[in-house]
Amino acid sequence: MIPSRSLPPIPAAIWQKPSYFVAFGFGTGALPIAPGTFGTLIAIPFYLLLQPLPFYAYLTIVLLCAIVSMKLCDILSKEIHVHDHPGMNIDEIIGFLVTMIHAPPHWLWIIVGFALFRLFDIWKPWPIHWLDQKVPGGIGMVLDDILAGIYGLVIIQALAWSITTAVP
Repeated sequence: MIPSRSLPPIPAAIWQKPSYFVAFGFGTGALPIAPGTFGTLIAIPFYLLLQPLPFYAYLTIVLLCAIVSMKLCDILSKEIHVHDHPGMNIDEIIGFLVTMIHAPPHWLWIIVGFALFRLFDIWKPWPIHWLDQKVPGGIGMVLDDILAGIYGLVIIQALAWSITTAVP
């Protein structure tokens, strides 16, 4: 496979095949700049749809979407001969949804979650970078974003807890 640094153009199939359209963040992966950021932005409406669900339902849906995304990324990266194409940003959607697990229901928390997830997804502190480099295929492509999402989740929960316990 071609390393991500010398990328071929965005596959034309993104507009022809539903699997490509979904994997490329519902078209946001075709944008010439910041496909990861736009992939995270497109996750916000999905979060707003899932947010009112019971906790177990939210977790179940995110887990199922993560599994499907891993398989989809694995298959499509082999088809286009590029491991972890930056435009294939379904993993950003999953990562953001992980960050927002049980987040307080307010638009400010969406902004905080967005910023935290993007920070950890770009920075890739240990072991996110290791997972990104060492775990092959679709599992590795999605797992590093899940871990970035967990980092964001921990901070959001700590902030929410500290705010609710500090205010009388």
